[in-house]
Amino acid sequence: MIQSRRLMYSLTKNSNTNYNIVNKNRFYSPSVSRFSSEEESIHSAESQSIPPPPPPPPTSSSAAKKKSPFVSLLKFGIFSAFLGTTATAGYATYTYTTEQVDELTKEFRQSAYKRTVEDDASSVEKYKTLLYSAAMTVPAKCIEIYLDLRRSIEEKVQEFADPSSDKLLPDMIPQEQMMGAKTIVLDLNETLIYSNWTRERGWRTFKRPGVDLFLFRLSQCCEVVIYTDQMDTFVQPIIERLNQVSGGAIRYFLSRSATKYQDGKHYRDLSKLNRDPSRVIYISAHALENALQPENCAQIKPWKLEEDDTTLVDLLPFLEFVARQGPASPDMRQVLASFKGCDIATEFAKRQREMQEKKKQKPARFFGRLN
Repeated sequence: MIQSRRLMYSLTKNSNTNYNIVNKNRFYSPSVSRFSSEEESIHSAESQSIPPPPPPPPTSSSAAKKKSPFVSLLKFGIFSAFLGTTATAGYATYTYTTEQVDELTKEFRQSAYKRTVEDDASSVEKYKTLLYSAAMTVPAKCIEIYLDLRRSIEEKVQEFADPSSDKLLPDMIPQEQMMGAKTIVLDLNETLIYSNWTRERGWRTFKRPGVDLFLFRLSQCCEVVIYTDQMDTFVQPIIERLNQVSGGAIRYFLSRSATKYQDGKHYRDLSKLNRDPSRVIYISAHALENALQPENCAQIKPWKLEEDDTTLVDLLPFLEFVARQGPASPDMRQVLASFKGCDIATEFAKRQREMQEKKKQKPARFFGRLN
């Protein structure tokens, strides 16, 4: 009994000794501020030294995609064909009209559908004919699609480029038409007014010297029309101000919607005015540049705020003279052609003086013969 108790005591003592040994193996690490064991440090070192697993090898499908030269060649061919077709269409659009392209490619398009093969032809001949037909039909179809698309685009653009109506003005009053009344068409900017913009005051519009007198006297013998390339929102307030002073001299005004857009500019088309061209005079500082009928144009000096300008007042005698000629007056286009290359006001005053001198000389010669 005593021996058994001694054995149990020795076993208990050994177990306590082992526990103390284990506790002594634990230590305090000041760098990480925590207790750790040698077993934990060894385990963490082993886990850090294990390298990451290698990436999986590429699949056979992705490798086949990278190594396929046929797909790359096909993409390059499609891109080259598209680029060449676009460049050809752009060159044809810039160089030729639609009618010219249609005429130049007509024979090619017809030949693409005429090639046939006989029934007793060999298989090689049939195969060649099939390849030729496919090679010729595709370009011919592309040309036809290009022509149809270009015609439809030009029709839409033409709706905005042409004047809003073939008759921009209503019919002339029958009494005025019987009397042979003239239609004086006037430009606005640098002809009757001048508009400029500065940072301090923004947009401002100035009237040309003598414009009120000019409009008032013209309205007594002519039909006065304003024809400009400005927008309605800009033109209408100016017309109202001019009519307030001149007593409603301006009968009609036409703005940008009545012009013809061509080659990047807005042109005045006098043939759409619904007036006899032989009785129309267009006066502008840039008449020969912005009108489609130069034979009806009378170009004057542009006005840019010169205070001593008298161009409008000097032009009044000529306009009043041609307006009072009545229905028997000559064609205004012929009259304007006689002043070509000259200042109309100066040349007309010179001719008037010469006529007066001739009238003075005729009575002197007559009385000289009586003596």
